[in-house]
Amino acid sequence: MSDTLARAHHVAAGTPDPELPQVTLGDLGILRAVEQTAAGVAVTITPTYSGCPAMREITADLERRLHDAGYPEVEIRVRLAPAWTTDWITGEGRAKLRHAGIAPPAPADRPAGPIPLRLGARPPVACPRCGSPDTAETAAFGATACKSLHRCRACGEPFEAVKAL
Repeated sequence: MSDTLARAHHVAAGTPDPELPQVTLGDLGILRAVEQTAAGVAVTITPTYSGCPAMREITADLERRLHDAGYPEVEIRVRLAPAWTTDWITGEGRAKLRHAGIAPPAPADRPAGPIPLRLGARPPVACPRCGSPDTAETAAFGATACKSLHRCRACGEPFEAVKAL
């Protein structure tokens, strides 16, 4: 990777998520590729879900940050397949979420091929503050559709959790 392309990748990867500003597009695995084009750079991203309302802000912020870094021509490409999964969140991203008091999703550990349907209660979400698995979901949706609200029975603290996809 050329120095120019590596710098563009660094700028794009460091773009904060507008809904979870403590993590970056690189941390979340939303950033798929940065390529050099004849006129500048092209950045490929995958939204966390196809109807993500933050995509307009993400693309505008990416374009602005790359322009500010000296790239006059920036193309933002959106790739929907393969679909984003919470498995793409990096270890550092999971640690940043936990540090911010948001429970990161557990790795899905998905088998290849069709995903089996599992009915019943979802496994408990560990409290990001004290680590206790003795928690209760208080609302299926938090500030955004990709998060749920919980309360820890051990320490009493409320917290958000990123839903596993």
